[in-house]
Amino acid sequence: MPDADVRQLKAILAAEIIKMLDRNELSVRKARSLAGIDAGDFSRIRNADFRRISVERMVAIINRLGSRVEVAVRVLKTNPENRLPKKLSD
Repeated sequence: MPDADVRQLKAILAAEIIKMLDRNELSVRKARSLAGIDAGDFSRIRNADFRRISVERMVAIINRLGSRVEVAVRVLKTNPENRLPKKLSD
């Protein structure tokens, strides 16, 4: 999948959000009132429906629930057919 890395990141962030909700025994409604985030976003996260929720939104949810996200980036080389032409990659 061309966006597998984004999907994986969203799944990791969603798992952390769900852990936070469960650890604090927060229902969707309680989380909504605590974080000021639409209950629909929490429902989508719990149901692993990430089509309408961005990485930025998920990070904002984690922040509003009182935690922070630390990102470490590792860039891996791709297959030659997926690379940019030489002129564009310089």
